Amino acid sequence: MKQVVIVDGYNIIGAWPELQKLKDISLEEARDRLIDMLADYQAYKGSKVYVVFDAYQVPGLGGIYRQHQIEVLYTREKETADERIERLVTDLRGRRTQIYVATSDSVEQNVTFGQGALRLPARELRLAIREIRKEIRVKIDESAAPAKNTFESKLSGEQRDLFEKWRRGK
Repeated sequence: MKQVVIVDGYNIIGAWPELQKLKDISLEEARDRLIDMLADYQAYKGSKVYVVFDAYQVPGLGGIYRQHQIEVLYTREKETADERIERLVTDLRGRRTQIYVATSDSVEQNVTFGQGALRLPARELRLAIREIRKEIRVKIDESAAPAKNTFESKLSGEQRDLFEKWRRGK
């Protein structure tokens, strides 16, 4: 079954402390950091991720962009992120598609749940991304660990037995 995650961008930025602090310095940096984190999530989970931002927060009106294989959608003029998310849920809904909507907005969760999407609270998404990053770090550390390159590992069983006999003086 195909899994799709639709993220309410500014809602998540406001809900995660590290992004909230970054937003106070630079909203663009906070958006880029969220997209980077979602790219890791998408690559690891194999889910298709869409992130929706209200266009009134960015220059230009509306549009769809790809960044790190993430579909980044900006709403049109006088369209809220919630309306765009609801429309996206309707458009993507299918028999073999499971849709999750990541937001802490309880009204939006209930509306999209009524359309067949599952809820993914901001806190749960944050925990999932943290776990994924830990697992990736462990895999990187394991693969970066030098393999033992011993003389013994290069010998066949017969050669090892012969050297062992010599060592023991037989």
